[in-house]
Amino acid sequence: MINNQAEIQIKVPLDVAKTYWNATEEERIKIEAKIAFYLKSSTLSRQELLNQLYKTIDTIGQKAQERGLTPEILESLLNEDE
Repeated sequence: MINNQAEIQIKVPLDVAKTYWNATEEERIKIEAKIAFYLKSSTLSRQELLNQLYKTIDTIGQKAQERGLTPEILESLLNEDE
């Protein structure tokens, strides 16, 4: 187990299990991440999901500003196709 993780067992159709068993370690990690994301998002309320989205947007904006993106540069980039 890594960090704050726990192992669980779930029942799936046999063909799904065979696909997982035959997957590479990298593919298994991706599958596990997708399942964890699905389970987590299915237990959160709509407001909690929105709050997470807003937090992510704020983080992206903060990192962009730290890297020198200004409102003027953003406007220029958004208007390039016009």
